[in-house]
Amino acid sequence: MKVALVHDWLTGMRGGEAVLEAISEIFPQAELFTLIHIPGTVSPQLASLKKHTSFLQKFPQIEKRYRQYLPFMPKAIESLDLSEFDLILSSSHCVAKGVQKSSSAVHVSYVHAPMRYMWDRFDDYFGPGKASFLVRLAARLFRKPLQNWDKKVSSIQRVDHLIGNSQFIANQIESAYGRKASVVYPFAKLERFKKTDAKRNGYLMVGAFAPYKRVDLAIEVFNELGLPLRIVGKGQEFNRLKKQAGPTIELLGSLSDAAIEDLYSKSKAFIFPGKEDFGITPLEAMASGLPVIAFGEGGASETVSSQAGILFLPQTVEALKKAVLEVENNERVFDPDDCRARAKEFSLIRFQENYLKEVLSVWKEKKGSTDSLKEVVDPQFYLFF
Repeated sequence: MKVALVHDWLTGMRGGEAVLEAISEIFPQAELFTLIHIPGTVSPQLASLKKHTSFLQKFPQIEKRYRQYLPFMPKAIESLDLSEFDLILSSSHCVAKGVQKSSSAVHVSYVHAPMRYMWDRFDDYFGPGKASFLVRLAARLFRKPLQNWDKKVSSIQRVDHLIGNSQFIANQIESAYGRKASVVYPFAKLERFKKTDAKRNGYLMVGAFAPYKRVDLAIEVFNELGLPLRIVGKGQEFNRLKKQAGPTIELLGSLSDAAIEDLYSKSKAFIFPGKEDFGITPLEAMASGLPVIAFGEGGASETVSSQAGILFLPQTVEALKKAVLEVENNERVFDPDDCRARAKEFSLIRFQENYLKEVLSVWKEKKGSTDSLKEVVDPQFYLFF
Protein backbone atom coordinates (compact mmCIF):
# COMPACT_ATOMS: atom_id res chain seq x y z
CA MET A 1 0.00 0.00 0.00
CA LYS A 2 1.30 3.43 -0.97
CA VAL A 3 -0.50 6.65 -0.08
CA ALA A 4 0.02 10.02 -1.78
CA LEU A 5 -1.09 13.37 -0.41
CA VAL A 6 -1.49 16.14 -2.97
CA HIS A 7 -1.70 19.86 -2.17
CA ASP A 8 -1.61 22.88 -4.47
CA TRP A 9 1.46 24.59 -3.00
CA LEU A 10 3.39 24.73 0.25
CA THR A 11 4.21 28.37 0.91
CA GLY A 12 2.81 28.87 4.43
CA MET A 13 0.52 27.47 7.11
CA ARG A 14 -3.03 28.63 6.49
CA GLY A 15 -6.36 26.81 6.77
CA GLY A 16 -5.73 24.49 3.83
CA GLU A 17 -2.34 23.49 5.17
CA ALA A 18 -3.83 22.82 8.62
CA VAL A 19 -6.29 20.41 6.98
CA LEU A 20 -3.44 18.77 5.06
CA GLU A 21 -1.50 18.37 8.30
CA ALA A 22 -4.51 16.73 9.97
CA ILE A 23 -4.84 14.26 7.10
CA SER A 24 -1.13 13.49 7.23
CA GLU A 25 -1.50 12.54 10.91
CA ILE A 26 -3.98 9.84 9.86
CA PHE A 27 -1.63 8.56 7.14
CA PRO A 28 1.88 9.15 8.53
CA GLN A 29 3.63 7.05 5.86
CA ALA A 30 2.22 9.09 2.98
CA GLU A 31 4.38 10.94 0.49
CA LEU A 32 3.49 14.54 -0.35
CA PHE A 33 3.13 15.93 -3.89
CA THR A 34 2.82 19.66 -4.59
CA LEU A 35 3.49 22.23 -7.30
CA ILE A 36 6.09 24.09 -5.25
CA HIS A 37 7.52 23.95 -1.75
CA ILE A 38 9.27 26.82 -0.01
CA PRO A 39 11.41 25.28 2.76
CA GLY A 40 10.76 26.60 6.25
CA THR A 41 7.17 27.67 5.56
CA VAL A 42 5.26 24.63 6.84
CA SER A 43 4.87 22.79 10.15
CA PRO A 44 7.37 20.18 11.36
CA GLN A 45 4.75 17.49 10.66
CA LEU A 46 4.48 18.43 6.98
CA ALA A 47 8.20 19.15 6.71
CA SER A 48 8.94 15.57 7.82
CA LEU A 49 7.10 13.99 4.87
CA LYS A 50 8.88 12.91 1.71
CA LYS A 51 8.06 15.56 -0.89
CA HIS A 52 7.79 15.69 -4.67
CA THR A 53 7.49 19.01 -6.53
CA SER A 54 6.64 19.88 -10.12
CA PHE A 55 8.74 21.59 -12.78
CA LEU A 56 7.39 24.91 -11.49
CA GLN A 57 9.79 24.61 -8.57
CA LYS A 58 12.61 25.67 -10.92
CA PHE A 59 10.83 28.69 -12.40
CA PRO A 60 12.41 32.11 -11.64
CA GLN A 61 11.16 33.86 -8.47
CA ILE A 62 8.55 31.13 -8.08
CA GLU A 63 8.34 31.65 -4.31
CA LYS A 64 7.02 35.21 -4.82
CA ARG A 65 5.17 34.91 -8.12
CA TYR A 66 3.67 31.43 -8.13
CA ARG A 67 0.12 32.71 -8.63
CA GLN A 68 1.22 34.36 -11.87
CA TYR A 69 2.01 30.90 -13.26
CA LEU A 70 -1.63 29.78 -13.00
CA PRO A 71 -1.87 28.92 -16.75
CA PHE A 72 1.03 26.46 -16.31
CA MET A 73 -0.43 24.76 -13.23
CA PRO A 74 -2.68 22.18 -14.96
CA LYS A 75 0.27 20.85 -16.94
CA ALA A 76 2.47 20.94 -13.86
CA ILE A 77 0.08 18.99 -11.64
CA GLU A 78 -0.50 16.38 -14.36
CA SER A 79 3.25 15.93 -14.74
CA LEU A 80 3.58 14.49 -11.23
CA ASP A 81 4.03 10.73 -11.38
CA LEU A 82 1.64 8.95 -9.01
CA SER A 83 1.45 5.71 -10.98
CA GLU A 84 2.79 3.63 -8.07
CA PHE A 85 0.30 4.90 -5.50
CA ASP A 86 -2.81 3.00 -4.43
CA LEU A 87 -4.59 5.76 -2.50
CA ILE A 88 -4.47 9.43 -3.52
CA LEU A 89 -5.77 12.07 -1.11
CA SER A 90 -5.80 15.56 -2.57
CA SER A 91 -6.42 18.82 -0.72
CA SER A 92 -7.44 21.24 -3.44
CA HIS A 93 -8.47 24.85 -3.88
CA CYS A 94 -6.82 25.27 -7.25
CA VAL A 95 -5.43 22.34 -9.30
CA ALA A 96 -4.39 19.62 -6.82
CA LYS A 97 -7.29 17.33 -7.67
CA GLY A 98 -6.09 17.31 -11.30
CA VAL A 99 -3.34 14.75 -10.69
CA GLN A 100 -3.40 11.65 -12.85
CA LYS A 101 -3.75 8.19 -11.29
CA SER A 102 -3.55 4.57 -12.32
CA SER A 103 -6.82 2.84 -13.17
CA SER A 104 -6.68 0.77 -9.97
CA ALA A 105 -5.95 3.67 -7.61
CA VAL A 106 -8.59 5.39 -5.48
CA HIS A 107 -8.61 9.20 -5.43
CA VAL A 108 -10.52 11.13 -2.75
CA SER A 109 -10.37 14.92 -3.06
CA TYR A 110 -11.07 17.33 -0.21
CA VAL A 111 -12.14 20.51 -1.99
CA HIS A 112 -11.68 23.83 -0.20
CA ALA A 113 -13.20 25.52 -3.26
CA PRO A 114 -13.52 24.93 -6.99
CA MET A 115 -10.64 26.81 -8.67
CA ARG A 116 -11.77 30.06 -7.04
CA TYR A 117 -9.80 32.37 -9.33
CA MET A 118 -11.67 31.11 -12.40
CA TRP A 119 -15.18 30.41 -11.09
CA ASP A 120 -17.26 32.45 -8.67
CA ARG A 121 -14.49 34.78 -7.50
CA PHE A 122 -13.09 35.73 -10.89
CA ASP A 123 -14.19 39.37 -10.52
CA ASP A 124 -12.72 39.59 -7.02
CA TYR A 125 -9.28 38.86 -8.44
CA PHE A 126 -9.52 40.16 -12.00
CA GLY A 127 -12.33 42.73 -12.02
CA PRO A 128 -11.78 46.43 -12.78
CA GLY A 129 -9.30 47.93 -10.35
CA LYS A 130 -8.24 44.52 -9.01
CA ALA A 131 -5.36 43.90 -11.44
CA SER A 132 -3.50 45.56 -14.30
CA PHE A 133 -5.11 45.67 -17.74
CA LEU A 134 -2.72 43.05 -19.15
CA VAL A 135 -3.30 40.66 -16.24
CA ARG A 136 -7.07 41.09 -16.57
CA LEU A 137 -6.87 40.48 -20.31
CA ALA A 138 -4.79 37.32 -19.84
CA ALA A 139 -7.18 36.08 -17.15
CA ARG A 140 -10.15 36.47 -19.47
CA LEU A 141 -8.34 34.60 -22.24
CA PHE A 142 -7.48 31.69 -19.96
CA ARG A 143 -10.72 31.58 -17.97
CA LYS A 144 -12.77 29.27 -20.21
CA PRO A 145 -9.91 26.82 -20.97
CA LEU A 146 -9.10 26.58 -17.25
CA GLN A 147 -12.76 26.05 -16.34
CA ASN A 148 -13.01 23.29 -18.97
CA TRP A 149 -9.88 21.60 -17.62
CA ASP A 150 -11.09 21.91 -14.03
CA LYS A 151 -14.41 20.30 -14.93
CA LYS A 152 -12.72 17.50 -16.89
CA VAL A 153 -10.33 16.50 -14.10
CA SER A 154 -13.16 16.54 -11.56
CA SER A 155 -14.94 13.71 -13.37
CA ILE A 156 -15.45 10.25 -11.88
CA GLN A 157 -12.64 8.98 -14.12
CA ARG A 158 -10.10 11.14 -12.26
CA VAL A 159 -11.65 11.60 -8.79
CA ASP A 160 -13.57 8.77 -7.17
CA HIS A 161 -15.10 10.91 -4.44
CA LEU A 162 -15.38 14.63 -3.72
CA ILE A 163 -15.64 16.12 -0.23
CA GLY A 164 -16.59 19.77 0.27
CA ASN A 165 -15.46 21.73 3.31
CA SER A 166 -19.01 23.10 3.74
CA GLN A 167 -22.46 22.71 2.22
CA PHE A 168 -21.78 26.02 0.51
CA ILE A 169 -18.81 24.45 -1.32
CA ALA A 170 -20.68 21.19 -1.95
CA ASN A 171 -23.30 23.27 -3.78
CA GLN A 172 -20.56 24.99 -5.81
CA ILE A 173 -19.07 21.59 -6.69
CA GLU A 174 -22.41 20.40 -8.00
CA SER A 175 -22.87 23.61 -9.98
CA ALA A 176 -19.38 23.60 -11.50
CA TYR A 177 -18.79 19.87 -12.00
CA GLY A 178 -22.25 18.31 -12.01
CA ARG A 179 -21.31 15.98 -9.15
CA LYS A 180 -22.56 15.46 -5.63
CA ALA A 181 -20.09 15.92 -2.78
CA SER A 182 -20.24 14.94 0.86
CA VAL A 183 -19.37 17.50 3.55
CA VAL A 184 -16.68 17.28 6.23
CA TYR A 185 -16.22 20.51 8.12
CA PRO A 186 -12.69 21.73 8.94
CA PHE A 187 -11.65 22.56 12.47
CA ALA A 188 -9.89 24.99 14.74
CA LYS A 189 -7.23 23.88 17.21
CA LEU A 190 -9.45 24.70 20.15
CA GLU A 191 -6.95 23.85 22.86
CA ARG A 192 -5.07 27.06 22.01
CA PHE A 193 -7.90 29.20 23.33
CA LYS A 194 -8.61 29.58 27.03
CA LYS A 195 -11.45 30.98 29.06
CA THR A 196 -10.58 34.44 30.29
CA ASP A 197 -12.16 37.13 32.45
CA ALA A 198 -10.19 39.91 30.74
CA LYS A 199 -12.10 43.14 30.12
CA ARG A 200 -13.30 43.21 26.52
CA ASN A 201 -13.43 46.31 24.35
CA GLY A 202 -12.97 47.10 20.68
CA TYR A 203 -13.53 44.81 17.71
CA LEU A 204 -11.23 42.43 15.86
CA MET A 205 -10.59 41.08 12.36
CA VAL A 206 -8.00 38.42 11.46
CA GLY A 207 -7.26 37.31 7.90
CA ALA A 208 -5.52 37.87 4.60
CA PHE A 209 -6.08 41.15 2.80
CA ALA A 210 -7.66 39.55 -0.27
CA PRO A 211 -10.48 41.29 -2.14
CA TYR A 212 -13.23 38.83 -1.21
CA LYS A 213 -12.47 39.22 2.53
CA ARG A 214 -14.19 42.65 2.33
CA VAL A 215 -11.84 44.32 4.80
CA ASP A 216 -12.80 47.52 2.99
CA LEU A 217 -16.41 47.10 4.11
CA ALA A 218 -15.40 46.75 7.76
CA ILE A 219 -13.13 49.78 7.55
CA GLU A 220 -15.89 51.91 6.05
CA VAL A 221 -18.32 50.90 8.81
CA PHE A 222 -15.88 51.53 11.67
CA ASN A 223 -14.77 54.83 10.12
CA GLU A 224 -18.41 55.94 10.20
CA LEU A 225 -19.07 54.66 13.73
CA GLY A 226 -15.77 55.89 15.16
CA LEU A 227 -15.36 52.61 17.06
CA PRO A 228 -12.01 50.85 17.59
CA LEU A 229 -11.19 48.02 15.16
CA ARG A 230 -7.96 46.03 15.18
CA ILE A 231 -7.12 44.19 11.94
CA VAL A 232 -4.49 41.45 11.86
CA GLY A 233 -3.13 40.28 8.52
CA LYS A 234 -1.41 41.24 5.31
CA GLY A 235 -1.96 40.79 1.59
CA GLN A 236 -2.18 42.46 -1.78
CA GLU A 237 -4.67 45.11 -0.60
CA PHE A 238 -2.74 46.22 2.49
CA ASN A 239 -1.49 49.57 1.15
CA ARG A 240 -4.85 50.58 -0.29
CA LEU A 241 -6.69 49.67 2.91
CA LYS A 242 -4.15 51.45 5.08
CA LYS A 243 -4.99 54.67 3.25
CA GLN A 244 -8.70 54.04 3.79
CA ALA A 245 -8.41 53.37 7.53
CA GLY A 246 -9.35 56.18 9.89
CA PRO A 247 -7.89 57.03 13.33
CA THR A 248 -9.86 54.37 15.25
CA ILE A 249 -8.58 51.52 13.06
CA GLU A 250 -5.28 49.73 13.62
CA LEU A 251 -3.73 47.60 10.86
CA LEU A 252 -1.38 45.38 12.81
CA GLY A 253 0.15 43.26 10.04
CA SER A 254 1.15 39.68 10.84
CA LEU A 255 1.30 38.68 14.49
CA SER A 256 2.31 35.57 16.42
CA ASP A 257 -0.31 33.03 17.46
CA ALA A 258 0.13 34.11 21.07
CA ALA A 259 -0.50 37.77 20.22
CA ILE A 260 -3.62 36.88 18.20
CA GLU A 261 -4.95 34.70 21.03
CA ASP A 262 -4.47 37.65 23.38
CA LEU A 263 -6.46 39.92 21.04
CA TYR A 264 -9.28 37.37 20.85
CA SER A 265 -9.48 37.35 24.64
CA LYS A 266 -9.70 41.14 24.90
CA SER A 267 -12.12 42.02 22.09
CA LYS A 268 -15.87 42.61 22.25
CA ALA A 269 -16.78 40.87 18.96
CA PHE A 270 -15.15 39.41 15.87
CA ILE A 271 -15.90 40.94 12.46
CA PHE A 272 -16.14 38.61 9.45
CA PRO A 273 -17.63 40.55 6.50
CA GLY A 274 -16.56 38.37 3.54
CA LYS A 275 -18.20 35.38 1.89
CA GLU A 276 -15.81 32.55 2.76
CA ASP A 277 -15.75 28.94 1.63
CA PHE A 278 -15.64 27.98 5.30
CA GLY A 279 -13.69 30.28 7.62
CA ILE A 280 -11.45 29.12 10.46
CA THR A 281 -11.12 32.43 12.29
CA PRO A 282 -14.78 32.57 13.42
CA LEU A 283 -14.23 29.20 15.12
CA GLU A 284 -11.13 30.58 16.85
CA ALA A 285 -13.08 33.61 17.99
CA MET A 286 -15.93 31.52 19.37
CA ALA A 287 -13.43 29.20 21.09
CA SER A 288 -12.20 32.31 22.89
CA GLY A 289 -15.74 33.12 24.02
CA LEU A 290 -15.98 35.90 21.45
CA PRO A 291 -19.22 36.40 19.48
CA VAL A 292 -18.95 36.73 15.70
CA ILE A 293 -20.57 39.29 13.41
CA ALA A 294 -20.46 37.61 10.00
CA PHE A 295 -21.91 38.03 6.54
CA GLY A 296 -24.78 35.55 6.34
CA GLU A 297 -23.67 33.63 3.27
CA GLY A 298 -20.93 31.06 2.74
CA GLY A 299 -19.34 28.91 5.40
CA ALA A 300 -20.03 31.28 8.29
CA SER A 301 -23.76 30.74 7.83
CA GLU A 302 -23.15 27.09 8.76
CA THR A 303 -20.88 27.68 11.76
CA VAL A 304 -22.06 30.85 13.52
CA SER A 305 -25.22 30.04 15.47
CA SER A 306 -27.67 32.60 16.86
CA GLN A 307 -26.29 31.86 20.36
CA ALA A 308 -22.75 32.70 19.22
CA GLY A 309 -23.14 35.68 16.93
CA ILE A 310 -25.03 37.70 14.35
CA LEU A 311 -25.36 36.95 10.63
CA PHE A 312 -25.97 40.14 8.69
CA LEU A 313 -27.53 40.49 5.24
CA PRO A 314 -27.07 41.99 2.70
CA GLN A 315 -23.33 42.64 2.35
CA THR A 316 -23.66 46.40 2.82
CA VAL A 317 -22.41 49.15 5.09
CA GLU A 318 -25.86 49.65 6.61
CA ALA A 319 -26.40 45.96 7.39
CA LEU A 320 -22.99 45.52 9.04
CA LYS A 321 -23.35 48.80 10.93
CA LYS A 322 -26.71 47.68 12.32
CA ALA A 323 -25.20 44.39 13.56
CA VAL A 324 -22.24 46.14 15.20
CA LEU A 325 -24.52 48.60 16.98
CA GLU A 326 -26.64 45.73 18.34
CA VAL A 327 -23.52 44.49 20.12
CA GLU A 328 -22.18 47.93 21.01
CA ASN A 329 -25.47 49.02 22.55
CA ASN A 330 -25.99 45.68 24.35
CA GLU A 331 -29.14 44.94 22.38
CA ARG A 332 -27.63 41.49 21.73
CA VAL A 333 -25.64 39.94 24.57
CA PHE A 334 -23.82 36.63 24.16
CA ASP A 335 -22.68 34.15 26.81
CA PRO A 336 -19.00 33.25 26.27
CA ASP A 337 -19.78 29.66 27.27
CA ASP A 338 -22.32 29.40 24.44
CA CYS A 339 -19.69 30.65 22.01
CA ARG A 340 -17.17 28.10 23.25
CA ALA A 341 -19.71 25.29 23.12
CA ARG A 342 -20.44 26.05 19.47
CA ALA A 343 -16.72 26.06 18.59
CA LYS A 344 -16.24 22.64 20.22
CA GLU A 345 -18.45 21.14 17.54
CA PHE A 346 -15.59 21.76 15.08
CA SER A 347 -12.72 19.95 16.75
CA LEU A 348 -9.66 18.36 15.13
CA ILE A 349 -10.57 14.82 16.18
CA ARG A 350 -14.09 15.18 14.82
CA PHE A 351 -12.67 16.29 11.48
CA GLN A 352 -10.24 13.37 11.37
CA GLU A 353 -12.94 10.88 12.35
CA ASN A 354 -15.38 12.09 9.69
CA TYR A 355 -12.72 12.38 7.01
CA LEU A 356 -11.39 8.88 7.64
CA LYS A 357 -14.92 7.46 7.55
CA GLU A 358 -15.37 8.98 4.08
CA VAL A 359 -12.10 7.49 2.84
CA LEU A 360 -12.89 4.06 4.30
CA SER A 361 -16.34 4.10 2.73
CA VAL A 362 -15.00 4.89 -0.75
CA TRP A 363 -12.18 2.35 -0.43
CA LYS A 364 -14.59 -0.37 0.67
CA GLU A 365 -16.94 0.43 -2.21
CA LYS A 366 -14.08 0.16 -4.73
CA LYS A 367 -12.06 -2.67 -3.18
CA GLY A 368 -14.59 -4.65 -1.13
CA SER A 369 -12.63 -4.48 2.15
CA THR A 370 -10.73 -1.92 4.21
CA ASP A 371 -8.22 -4.41 5.63
CA SER A 372 -5.37 -3.27 3.37
CA LEU A 373 -5.78 0.32 4.54
CA LYS A 374 -5.07 -0.53 8.15
CA GLU A 375 -1.35 -0.89 7.50
CA VAL A 376 -1.03 2.77 6.41
CA VAL A 377 -3.30 4.36 9.03
CA ASP A 378 -1.91 5.54 12.37
CA PRO A 379 -2.91 3.00 15.07
CA GLN A 380 -4.79 5.65 17.09
CA PHE A 381 -7.45 5.58 14.34
CA TYR A 382 -7.94 1.79 14.24
CA LEU A 383 -11.19 2.10 16.17
CA PHE A 384 -12.82 3.55 13.05
CA PHE A 385 -12.31 0.34 11.06
